[in-house]
Amino acid sequence: MLHHLSFAVTDLARSAAFYDAVLAPLGYVRVFADDTCVGYGTPGSGDKFAIKLRTVVSPPAAGFHLAFAAPDRESVARFHAAALLHGGEDNGAAGLRPHYGNDYYAAFVIDPDGYRIEAVINR
Repeated sequence: MLHHLSFAVTDLARSAAFYDAVLAPLGYVRVFADDTCVGYGTPGSGDKFAIKLRTVVSPPAAGFHLAFAAPDRESVARFHAAALLHGGEDNGAAGLRPHYGNDYYAAFVIDPDGYRIEAVINR
């Protein structure tokens, strides 16, 4: 259904370093970058997620979050650890979430601009 999504960020270098680190364990890389924007996707593809430099950022309220697909449970744990090392805030360590499904394994963090993000595998 979704083609791509972007977040406004106040410090592109800080946010790019954060997303480089947290998305790498999930298999996503920078697919383009310029002075005001960095796009991420799978190697050799177009962007599916981008961060764009803006002077004012107002993340959506609690209830909104973006979940990134993970290839395995280990990558979910690496996503969480990388987020905490690069300015993210813990919002739920890697683990099973049986209230979402028997095999729902996820980690939740808040990025440096206040966006709630997740890495998940559901198998």
